[in-house]
Amino acid sequence: MKIFTLEFWSYAGERAIKTFAQAAIAALGAGSVGLFSIDYAGLISVSAGAALLSVLTSIVAKSKA
Repeated sequence: MKIFTLEFWSYAGERAIKTFAQAAIAALGAGSVGLFSIDYAGLISVSAGAALLSVLTSIVAKSKA
């Protein structure tokens, strides 16, 4: 599978979405907070950073293969 294929980006996108969700759950689970006291900007920032790292990891792993 090459990096410039729809198949690669489909799998990389799926992994990034899963990573985003996992990071958000981990950030929420780190402390007991109420629904209205969550720092949503920080939560999204951390989760988006994790998703970006997932995509970059997919690219690097595929370029070495």
